[in-house]
Amino acid sequence: MWSGQPHPDEGHPPPLEAVPVPWKSVGPCRSHRESPGGLAESPGGEEAQGEEGPAAAQLDVLRLRSSSMEIREKGSEFLKDELHKAQKELKLKDEECERLSKVREQLEGELEELTASLFEEAHKMVREANMKQAASEKQLKEARGKIDMLQAEVTALKTLVLTSTPASPNRELHPQLLSPSKAGPRKGHLRHKSTSNTLCPAVCPAAGHTLIPDKEGKEVDTTLFAEFQAWRESPTLDKTCPFLERVYREDVGPCLDFTMQELSALVRAAVEDNTLTIEPVAVQTPPTVKVATVECGSTNTCALSGLARACRHRIRLGDSESHYYISPSSRARITAVCNFFTYIRYIQQGLVRQEAEPMFWEIMRLRKEMSLAKLGFFPQEA
Repeated sequence: MWSGQPHPDEGHPPPLEAVPVPWKSVGPCRSHRESPGGLAESPGGEEAQGEEGPAAAQLDVLRLRSSSMEIREKGSEFLKDELHKAQKELKLKDEECERLSKVREQLEGELEELTASLFEEAHKMVREANMKQAASEKQLKEARGKIDMLQAEVTALKTLVLTSTPASPNRELHPQLLSPSKAGPRKGHLRHKSTSNTLCPAVCPAAGHTLIPDKEGKEVDTTLFAEFQAWRESPTLDKTCPFLERVYREDVGPCLDFTMQELSALVRAAVEDNTLTIEPVAVQTPPTVKVATVECGSTNTCALSGLARACRHRIRLGDSESHYYISPSSRARITAVCNFFTYIRYIQQGLVRQEAEPMFWEIMRLRKEMSLAKLGFFPQEA
């Protein structure tokens, strides 16, 4: 609404009070205000002024009315313009409010969707965590069961090892050895097995007590027994100790001394490192099977001795993919040395819990087997 007086520069009509109107005094009024001396004027002048007075007053009233109408019209137009501007501004504000209301509704919708997706993701993560926890608990339970089973197997294995010696091997621990029912003497050679409790028939100064004699009438070598006792106090695989140095010099070296010197050195190193593998040779290989390994030699020639022999076994050294065919005699010599190293490893690991005398005579028997294999005596294959 319009209030106050508009600025003249805006082009609006001035207020009613500010419009200058020429006022003329009416004759009779002026005649009353005149001094008494004025009554001496001529009667003709009074009549002329009396005639002009009403006309001038009527003209002033008309001018005043016209000016008032003009002011009202301009004021009405100004008010209409102001009202139009206010309505236009109000409309713009309504549009802005409507736009902001839509933006708010859109944001509220997005916020609801985001909240729902977050809750869904949280529930999904909780479900996955519960599933993983259940799977982990199941795996833990299975692992504990496996551990218990392995512990039981280790206990049983220790029991079997303690009750198994190279003289009387347990076939479950040594499947590569021939069954006693299938193995027999060859060329009239009779093998006498010495039991683990066979003792020497004389007084052993190194042991400090009397050894019980047996039917074979064996007698202990005090020097060998003293070296064995010293090694047994601190078992080691170091071949520089007196006990193993003697065995290497007298038995292991000659037993693994084959014609092919280079391959013999490799075989000896593999036996010492326990990385040699002996495999039986298949009778016939299907033609469709591709052999990925390298076959050295043939089944009719021994790779170690170089002699023409029927080779029913082959050896593999460590992780090498090469195989070498060996004769029964070469296999017996390698097996005798492997049995000796297996037994001394059992002693080193504490798996053999016997007195010194049985352990000593078992080692002597293994040395005897190496000597016989070196001389060409070996069990007949099945």
